[in-house]
Amino acid sequence: MLALSDAYAHYRFMRAEPQPGLYKADTAIDALAEWLGVSVEAADFPETRLRFRNDLWAATVGLDQISDEEWVEHFGRFMPLADNLDQPLALKYHGHQFRAYNPEIGDGRGFLAAQMRGSDGRLVDLGTKGSGQTPYSRNGDGRLTLKGAVREILATEMLEALGANTSKTFSVIETGEQLWRDDEPSPARSAVMVRLSHSHIRIGTFQRLLAHEEATQMQALIAYCLRHYPGNQPPENAPGRDQPAAILMHQVVERMADLAASYMVAGFVHGVLNTDNMNITGESFDYGPWRWLPEWDPGFTAAYFDHGGLYAFGRQPEALHWNCGQLAVALRLVCEAEPLIDALDRYGQLYMEAVARRWCWRLGVKPKGVEEDTKLVAACEKAMRDSKLQPDAFFFHHRGGMDADGELGEAFKPYIAKPDEHPYWDDDTPQTMLVDEVEAIWAAIDRDDDWSPLNSKIVALRRMGNAHGEAPTPAGHK
Repeated sequence: MLALSDAYAHYRFMRAEPQPGLYKADTAIDALAEWLGVSVEAADFPETRLRFRNDLWAATVGLDQISDEEWVEHFGRFMPLADNLDQPLALKYHGHQFRAYNPEIGDGRGFLAAQMRGSDGRLVDLGTKGSGQTPYSRNGDGRLTLKGAVREILATEMLEALGANTSKTFSVIETGEQLWRDDEPSPARSAVMVRLSHSHIRIGTFQRLLAHEEATQMQALIAYCLRHYPGNQPPENAPGRDQPAAILMHQVVERMADLAASYMVAGFVHGVLNTDNMNITGESFDYGPWRWLPEWDPGFTAAYFDHGGLYAFGRQPEALHWNCGQLAVALRLVCEAEPLIDALDRYGQLYMEAVARRWCWRLGVKPKGVEEDTKLVAACEKAMRDSKLQPDAFFFHHRGGMDADGELGEAFKPYIAKPDEHPYWDDDTPQTMLVDEVEAIWAAIDRDDDWSPLNSKIVALRRMGNAHGEAPTPAGHK
């Protein structure tokens, strides 16, 4: 494996805007649909008021030119897109929820609405949240609060700007219902949201097949998932590297390690890292009680119900590793243990490498190698703990080693700063996503139906993302 200093040229550091593409339906899920999910109907909402359409990403699937009226028909009323799924598909899965196994879950307020090819040739899913009840709703109403949708816009835009592999909030439409929630002021305004991602297959999807001992379906699901990783192979010396289950395991471990690192470098706390919330393409999604750190604190939790701190900020890498272990357990249905364990054992080193390269990227310096970079990371963590400086402010004010003295200044000495030509770096303060601002953005909508603070924040976050450039990912990974 190359050291970071040798592999520098293999990582992308210039942010490329998503490229426009033509609409090209590809319902690859059809081959699995009979046992992977059930056909459902979308709710009939009393209103459909378009509140957000992500034309930046709609362009990648050739949908940016449709009118607002057509948009609402497709993503509020769920009229099928041309040559696409005739009916939405609510997917079946199980999952560990706070380490307790639950076989009684599945898409309870969402479904897969459409599939197509993006401008880069990758398979793209459009999935929903708040689209109505399904056979897996249990006692839920299948709805989403408008505040929840707004929070998801903010989470995905901030994470994308900070280089994390995240689903994209594609559409939000207010639906005119009043919802009652225990954890929000009620009645709450309602919405239906559409996400763009590169898979809706979760670790919990594999766990369900293990529970039912469906080996043939497991093999078919593995083959389907490997379509997301064309040409990517395990390391040369990996045992069983030609076995489909082993290939998949290596790909998932690589991407989960990078996802965990991206959370840590972003100072982000997801809050609910259950196996049913883990996408096999390593895309972060399903944003509930998320938070950004007010200060560097490994014990900080986002979910008020996470009493034991299982998914605290500093335990997120452990949580994703544990979830990868559950995938390995499921894949034992069709694969011997050694190749799966070999893949799982790579997680720790891959995570450290990912933290190192992403940390240097966010600081705007060229990496020196994992060992040296890890020392810089440790010095920065100590400086944040000692100073109580909010992490976004720390990375902003010390970018390239600026204003670093004492131990921190010594740690920066071996590094060469990359030139920063974007005017964002001349701003007085960085963009942040702390809870007070999130609540203020929502209050303007809730109180005055004023969407301008949200729209302004999206513009500011995308500007920050352009200033950072594209985050480094391992060569060959999508």
